Amino acid sequence: MQHRTPTLPELPNAVAGYPRDPAASRAATLLLLAALATVVAVVGRVLANADRADLMQSLAAIADRPELYGIGGAARCLSGIALAGAGWFLWRAWFIRQRLGSPLVPILFAASGASTAISGVCAVALALVAGDLVALGSPWPVAEVTADLRWIAGKLGFSVAGLALLVASRYQWKAGGVLRRIAPLSAIIGIAMLLIWYDGVTALHRISGIAFVLWLGVVGAVLLSARSQAGHAPSGAGTGPA
Repeated sequence: MQHRTPTLPELPNAVAGYPRDPAASRAATLLLLAALATVVAVVGRVLANADRADLMQSLAAIADRPELYGIGGAARCLSGIALAGAGWFLWRAWFIRQRLGSPLVPILFAASGASTAISGVCAVALALVAGDLVALGSPWPVAEVTADLRWIAGKLGFSVAGLALLVASRYQWKAGGVLRRIAPLSAIIGIAMLLIWYDGVTALHRISGIAFVLWLGVVGAVLLSARSQAGHAPSGAGTGPA
């Protein structure tokens, strides 16, 4: 009897006999790790209170609490690495290989994660030198470049992740179940995340950031839920995305 490749609505109750997909499980675990690390990063950054208009004021705030700012930066780097890793495993997951999801989503997650990790590394670097720069009374040119790179990479990573949510929402709508119910929210959150470049809607940035963390948690949990990722397509049903 020949197996039939399950469609997305059937994923929660995939056809018996389909082997468990390690790539989907690992992607889910990394999405949950990215969510947790993002929470730590935000807490560290908020408690450090170093988001100031003037660089020297920011450095002074960082120098007062370098451990908090450094931990926040390290957590941001970890969240970026986890998101990039999730993108890699999603690319290898059976539902991407079988065109039941867009291969653009894991690519965008990987790009977002790389940019976020760079932002985190810059934050750690600033935490290490902030005290010396405050003592000198002026920032080194490389510190200014590092601060600018942290800002740009952070916003770029966030907006690219928002674009990934927009793309994912279309396929979530087709999936049925929990994924279909959150598809409209995925689109709304994705659009809100793209507005990160506009400083006039700071409150929206905080809301969209919280929503993104929750999104990572929900999607990670769905992928880990009982047999939702329960299989590869049968042999010969297809190869990787073109």
